[in-house]
Amino acid sequence: MKYLTSTILAAGLAATALVAPSVALAEYPEKPVSFIVPWPPGDLEDVLTRMIAEDFQTEYGVAAAVVNKPGGGGGPFPGAIEVANAPADGYTIGSFIIAIPVVGPQIGIPELNPNPFEPLGNFLTYPFVIAAGGDAPYDDIAGLAEHAKSNDVVLGHFGAPLVPTQVTMGLAKEMGFSFASDAAFDMLDCNSIASGDVDVINTTLQLILPCLDDVKVLASIGSERISLTPDTPTVAELAPALDVALWNGLFVHKDTPADVREKIIAVAKKTVMSERAQKLAAETGALVYWQDVAAVTAQITTDIETLAGIEKMLSE
Repeated sequence: MKYLTSTILAAGLAATALVAPSVALAEYPEKPVSFIVPWPPGDLEDVLTRMIAEDFQTEYGVAAAVVNKPGGGGGPFPGAIEVANAPADGYTIGSFIIAIPVVGPQIGIPELNPNPFEPLGNFLTYPFVIAAGGDAPYDDIAGLAEHAKSNDVVLGHFGAPLVPTQVTMGLAKEMGFSFASDAAFDMLDCNSIASGDVDVINTTLQLILPCLDDVKVLASIGSERISLTPDTPTVAELAPALDVALWNGLFVHKDTPADVREKIIAVAKKTVMSERAQKLAAETGALVYWQDVAAVTAQITTDIETLAGIEKMLSE
């Protein structure tokens, strides 16, 4: 009986040994993949990430979908936390704005400090603008500054610690005025201005394209003027110390295997350089491209230094 038991045990161990390598070498992807967009549907990062997910599904034959995880007016951090807490296996991918790696580790969120993510590549620079209603009694930032010295002006933004909000606040300080109050929203579009809840918003041009003829774009955030508003100056032109590009990229947990990363990158790079993605860029004034890991890593280092300077400016 002992011999029989030992024989059965040995046979079982041998069978396990034969099966184990096939499990370890399972090809990625073999189950559904989620791309986490920490904003509501509809803006550029959402649209482009959906294109990437569609192409991923076609390329690898598994379900791939965008999951929107907005933060309730508090920015993108709940969505980032979900990616940080997911297994580092490439089945949960973050589509993140600049704030996730640059601001996230600095604001007291344990899951984001130290930064748990590494980039796969950037694919979008937002056409981000500071805009007011068409009936506003000013046409540019200088006019806004003069008006705000004797009138209350309310700013709507996507979250107080986020980069475009910090840049807008920094610009106000450079121009010698301050907003009477400000509020965070998950969505800032034509309705935000039309409702009268806020006087000035910082948002992506994509969200106000339907009413572009009825609003005043006062400035764009970044170093390059937007193709759809070529006469509008950039914040960097008005205040060079505030030169920050508002980008979006794909990120995974830092422990994600290299071969998994390569498969995601291969699809994403092809998607964003496709005709349909470049058409979206032309229609919205966005910059759509592929920036590799080394360049993104260097960009993040530069952005951290720039944002530190802005934070110092605002604290003085």
